[in-house]
Amino acid sequence: MSTHSKTAPHRKPLPQKPGPRAARIGDMLRVDHAGEYGAVAIYRGQRAVFEKLPHKARTAKLLEEMEAGEAHHLETFDRLLAERKVRPTLLSPFWNAAGFGLGAATALMGEKAAMACTEAVEDVIEKHYAEQIEELGETEPELQETVRQFREDELEHKNTAEDEGAREAPGYRLLSAAIRLGCRAAIRVAEKV
Repeated sequence: MSTHSKTAPHRKPLPQKPGPRAARIGDMLRVDHAGEYGAVAIYRGQRAVFEKLPHKARTAKLLEEMEAGEAHHLETFDRLLAERKVRPTLLSPFWNAAGFGLGAATALMGEKAAMACTEAVEDVIEKHYAEQIEELGETEPELQETVRQFREDELEHKNTAEDEGAREAPGYRLLSAAIRLGCRAAIRVAEKV
């Protein structure tokens, strides 16, 4: 006879009691939602360029697949914000415009620049998710597992971008550093605003 109990059916999480821990979880969810919102916008901007170029159909399809993963993440964070009664960032219109602009601009620079953008963004996000996984510890196992799964997806996107020549982009170091800096700044702002 097994000593392990059966897995409990998935239940809607109980609302958190107000306090510093609930506020911190709210900050995490807000910034994760904003990040996924921005990521979808970046891919939309890149696809807007590449889909108009028949000889770039392969790249457009690859970006579409990565965007679908980010859209799934965004839907999950939409649900979690509603369940936890956490307001989204007030800067969503800005993230939408900035993300789309960054995506379109890097795509206009070429496929390798678009992949350098993906590599830089995903590098920052996967590290951010790793920090959250550590911080969540055992207090939020379901949320921790969600973030862990999404981190794996981000690593896969980063690896794909590297395989597609991200580091061969003209001005890679400068482009990558600027995008990473922007992502880290966006994380700090989105936690509170």
